[in-house]
Amino acid sequence: MRYWARFRWAAAVALTIAASSVRAQALDMPSPFVQEVLIKSILVTLNDAVASDNFTVLHAKISKPFRDQFPPDKLRAVFKDLVEKHAVFDAIVASPVISEEDAKIDDKGVLRLKGRFDTTPKKVKYQLGFIPSDGQWKLSGVAIDIE
Repeated sequence: MRYWARFRWAAAVALTIAASSVRAQALDMPSPFVQEVLIKSILVTLNDAVASDNFTVLHAKISKPFRDQFPPDKLRAVFKDLVEKHAVFDAIVASPVISEEDAKIDDKGVLRLKGRFDTTPKKVKYQLGFIPSDGQWKLSGVAIDIE
């Protein structure tokens, strides 16, 4: 039986390490549509990784500095609580993104996106960091609350 779990994780160390290589390859602020695609695609990929207990695809979609620091087995350990509780949050794909803060690119070049999905039975809150990696915005940090 699957049920919602409360989970929070932030990769502040990964953000700090990853941000040091960002300045040379800055990208422009993505449009609101692209921001929504970034948010939903990474969270659905995380959902799929949790559901399948296989973090190789998630690993492939994150930034190179983050990939170097967090191989699939380490990602699995980080999200162990979600895996063990069979957390499911794929309903976000049919829900609108509700921003809690304006998107911004901070002084380290990290695109910061913070918001929520008013899904039922639980709300999904997120804080995501993306850096330019391989010419695209790629995940460098994540905090997710399912409550």
